Amino acid sequence: MTTPRKLYIKSYGCQMNVYDSHRMADTLAPEGFVETATPDDADLIVLNTCHIRELATEKVYSELGRMRVIKDRAARDGRNVTIAVAGCVAQAEGKEITRRAKHVDVVVGPQSYHRLPALIEQAVHGKAIDTEFPVDDKFNHLEPPSRAATRKRGATAFVTVQEGCDKFCTFCVVPYTRGAEVSRPIERIVAEVERLADAGVREVTLLGQNVNAYHGDDAAGRPGSLARLFHRLAEVPGIARLRYVTSHPLDMADDLIAAHRDLPALMPYLHLPAQSGSDRILAAMNRRHSRADYLKIIERLRQARADMAFASDFIVGFPGETEDDLRDTISLVSEVGFASAYSFRYSARPGTPAADMEQVPDEVKHERLLRLQAEIERQQAVFLGKWLGHTVDVLFERPGQRPGQLVGRSPQLQPVHAIAPSSMIGEIHPVRIDEIGSNSLFGSLARAPSQPVEPALATLGAA
Repeated sequence: MTTPRKLYIKSYGCQMNVYDSHRMADTLAPEGFVETATPDDADLIVLNTCHIRELATEKVYSELGRMRVIKDRAARDGRNVTIAVAGCVAQAEGKEITRRAKHVDVVVGPQSYHRLPALIEQAVHGKAIDTEFPVDDKFNHLEPPSRAATRKRGATAFVTVQEGCDKFCTFCVVPYTRGAEVSRPIERIVAEVERLADAGVREVTLLGQNVNAYHGDDAAGRPGSLARLFHRLAEVPGIARLRYVTSHPLDMADDLIAAHRDLPALMPYLHLPAQSGSDRILAAMNRRHSRADYLKIIERLRQARADMAFASDFIVGFPGETEDDLRDTISLVSEVGFASAYSFRYSARPGTPAADMEQVPDEVKHERLLRLQAEIERQQAVFLGKWLGHTVDVLFERPGQRPGQLVGRSPQLQPVHAIAPSSMIGEIHPVRIDEIGSNSLFGSLARAPSQPVEPALATLGAA
């Protein structure tokens, strides 16, 4: 009997990389690889990388230094370890990786990882590199996960439905590392979600660089919308919750807004990156929407569903940003009242138009980031505080840190901690919120069904 080979995969960056890592593991399983939680005893180490910010890229090279130590130690013990770099850093810097980290055996881009088994075999005879954008869709070749693998991953799952970006924001490398916008056919997505549901998945999050630009073909070969896809997925038995990330304001179509009104399974939460609250900076970023456009979308979604919660992304210190521009961004955060938001100092990415613009000094970026984050944290505290004393439906996902505690998510994606039996993992139960944390809600199981949202929560996040 062949001894299984051990596989260690580490993901960086977005949820799409988490999904890709799962699919890599599924594709390598028929080759005899089983996942391990540590790189120390692995036969194959895969770093699935992110190239959005400079810091993320440097983390990869730092991690590769640690992997070299593991590989050298294994070699002294007579054991061969293969190291692969996958994802967006691999796509953007394939040659640089092999120059700076000569112990790397395989470099594979995000559109080619279905070829990992062949590339690993090729690496026996020398370095294997594949960073092309193949004509044939990788999803046609990926192995589906086993039922056991899906169950081990839990009650929630990611499904990539759209990849690439045609927007060309001046700060972003995604169009160069992930390619043009492409969408998977509706029927194949439905089939994947049906398999997940059959294995016990209750919540599915649809992924894409611009997921609301989804336009996959239906069974008749006609392009569909994300809203149409949600209507199909809402009919899959066992799927109780649907989400999606990440969206672009330009693609927030009427039928998608209506889907939030009409589909109970579509959760009242939207991550909609604004990037800035200044029209001048938005134009320099080539975002192609204004502050007013963004606020109109928020208003329409709240009209469609009163308990909608919003998250966003913001870049501080974009080239040319002034104090007035920063104040516009902070005021947008205050006006919307985000449930959460991610904020970053601008990081120049080689090859993007913004990298050639006049840069804001690092110390100014840092000081401005602290001011923006202070307002984001204030709004998050306001949002969380409104749930005190109310009952929310929680999908329990895993054990908590305390004995007897489970952790799950509210419809608005807030982590909720409650004392509950482990048999409730994978189930939805009402929880009365008794305590508010800095990022989470704490409560107790409610005996009565959850109550409807009260008027005080009708504009969640409003200050």
